[in-house]
Amino acid sequence: MSNPIKRGLAFLAIFLKGMAMGAADVVPGVSGGTIAFISGIYDRLLAAVAACTPNKLLWLARGRVRETWQAIDGTFLCILLAGIFTSIASLARLISYLLEQHPQLIWSFFFGLIVVSVLLVGRQIPRWSAWSVLALLLGTVFAYLITVAVPLQLPVTGPVIFLGAAIAICAMILPGISGSFILLLLGLYASVLQAVKNFDVGLLAIFILGCMAGLLSFSRLLSWLLSHARSVTLAFLTGLLIGSLNKVWPWKQTLSWRENSQGQLEPLVQSNVWPAQFQQLTGEPAYWQGGLALMLLAVVLVLTLEYWGRQAER
Repeated sequence: MSNPIKRGLAFLAIFLKGMAMGAADVVPGVSGGTIAFISGIYDRLLAAVAACTPNKLLWLARGRVRETWQAIDGTFLCILLAGIFTSIASLARLISYLLEQHPQLIWSFFFGLIVVSVLLVGRQIPRWSAWSVLALLLGTVFAYLITVAVPLQLPVTGPVIFLGAAIAICAMILPGISGSFILLLLGLYASVLQAVKNFDVGLLAIFILGCMAGLLSFSRLLSWLLSHARSVTLAFLTGLLIGSLNKVWPWKQTLSWRENSQGQLEPLVQSNVWPAQFQQLTGEPAYWQGGLALMLLAVVLVLTLEYWGRQAER
């Protein structure tokens, strides 16, 4: 296979991984960082983002364009971001519809995805120690507490959107913690999703600036931790995935509701139940057979992608 074809296929693979990350980030409870990790681009993504330091602007001002582009892995970043934004722009409506009309089936797929991600991320821990076990437990408890937190209802203003975006983007690059769910906890998710649907340029511009600020600051710290304390950091990330399973369990009983900024009722406090209990409590079909099939499908898809990734590296 010629080099141009190989490069083209490599670029296509990066774009598709970006699309998968974007699709995951739209769902409150699933992290794009999880997709990056299981698709084998997590370390490269962190390194590329961490390289985007202020001194790179000085390089550009001095005409060192090619050197700057190579230092930040510019081609990789641009293709990946193109995939992420393409996915968010094209799938926001579809995923919102599926979550509303077929929630048990969609959540089942993502539950299977995170279960297999726990195995894949945990398998990459180089060495287990008492500190690694402690980090695993802390990550699990931290993620669980986030999933049971009661959502706020912050005002949709420029500064709030900027700050919310900065916090959410940090969660988006962590496996197990969903940036969308952080926005949901802050009461900003519906407004941001509506801005994407309506292409509200002003609000989206503020949101993107907030994302850039949060990403540039947090990615350097996470990249440093993976370089200097990899086992403990990976154990903590594995714990985040385990703790997040509470959020993506498909069958839930809603204990209380709240009215959002659009005047619509949405769940406030929920508890997990078994499929049989779900049917008794809600009177709605649990679709547990389809849910189980989608869980298994997610596991098979992730293991297949992981196998292809290892083969490509070889």
